[in-house]
Amino acid sequence: MIKMEKKENQDLLQKSVEHLEARGFGDIKVDMTGYESPKSYLKKSSGNSVTPDITASKNGVNYFFDLSLKSEKPTLLKSKWLFLDTLSRMKSERFRIITFRGHYKFTDTMLNELNLGSKDPIKIT
Repeated sequence: MIKMEKKENQDLLQKSVEHLEARGFGDIKVDMTGYESPKSYLKKSSGNSVTPDITASKNGVNYFFDLSLKSEKPTLLKSKWLFLDTLSRMKSERFRIITFRGHYKFTDTMLNELNLGSKDPIKIT
């Protein structure tokens, strides 16, 4: 999700963190009270700062997670996903999308538009 939507969706971030903890992920970093903030990356082409919604590790592999919610600004979301996907490939890490009920079609459409259709989003109900 984009930065402007994070304050409105704190409960969905919390559900995502609980889901990841239940799946065995550790060293979870998220922009919420009680957690360390994930590292931000500077996108040189636009000068914007890009921060994954959640970072975690499991079995020695680092993961970037981004929440997919219907957005007013899908272009920003697309560029964020492409940047995080490219960054994760360069660092031999993983990039995953987390989505919720009511946002599945939006997520699938976005992934197909970005040629990331091979990525299966994590669906939380």
